[in-house]
Amino acid sequence: MSKTSDVFHRAAGEGRMTFMPFVTAGDPDLATTARVLTALHDAGADLIELGFPYSDPIADGPVIQASYTRALNAGVTVDAIFRMVDDLPTDTMAPLFAMVSFAIVFRYGTDRFLERSAACGFSGLIIPDLSAEEAGDLNTRTETAGLDLVQLIAPTTAAERADTILRTARGFVYCISVAGTTGARRELPAELADQLRELRQKTGLPLAVGFGISGPDQVKPLAGAADGIIVGSAIVRRIAEAADADAAVQSAREFARQMAQAVAGVAPSARTA
Repeated sequence: MSKTSDVFHRAAGEGRMTFMPFVTAGDPDLATTARVLTALHDAGADLIELGFPYSDPIADGPVIQASYTRALNAGVTVDAIFRMVDDLPTDTMAPLFAMVSFAIVFRYGTDRFLERSAACGFSGLIIPDLSAEEAGDLNTRTETAGLDLVQLIAPTTAAERADTILRTARGFVYCISVAGTTGARRELPAELADQLRELRQKTGLPLAVGFGISGPDQVKPLAGAADGIIVGSAIVRRIAEAADADAAVQSAREFARQMAQAVAGVAPSARTA
């Protein structure tokens, strides 16, 4: 059982969903990011998603785009991110996933990126611009490196294409709740629960919902349909609005604590495998 699988298995045994926050590496700086990652883990995050800044993100809304721009303007590089993660106690922390454009992976060198990711302690990769047709080869290479390749499925994904995507998914399935880009929303689509139940019939992998979740009140409606929730823009905004690094860390910690409390006692889906 991988570290990722163990997290979802343990949460299911406790009768609850998992919470996975997202933060941008290097916003406002990598030293603060390291502190935020530690704070998120301490506050009860089950898994953590770390965004690699990219100048032309494919699925991110204005809040995360702005954070990427700030990080890039500050001179954040791929190697600097890896060095920051090297210094974290990833063996005892919540599993860490890199949200990264395939353009970055390709330019860095695919095998080199995978080897470096595994060596510094990442548990897996989430690559939003990786097509299903290209995922098979990369899935084999990530597995060899000891990493999970998480696949994304959108509400607009056709059933046949979803089957293709699921064949190369590992760790969990990133279920996009809305058509469009990331960003906090007041309500989730009414049809989301039905979409999740359809996916549950196709895979035994955990289903984690992201895009649009902004607070604790959006957790209960997903009871019995999802295995986890992913929150990005709501946390990135809090970090951006903080007066200084200490305030950013405290704000992220408090929000994560609220979300961890919200998933406690909210039943996950009835997994088939």
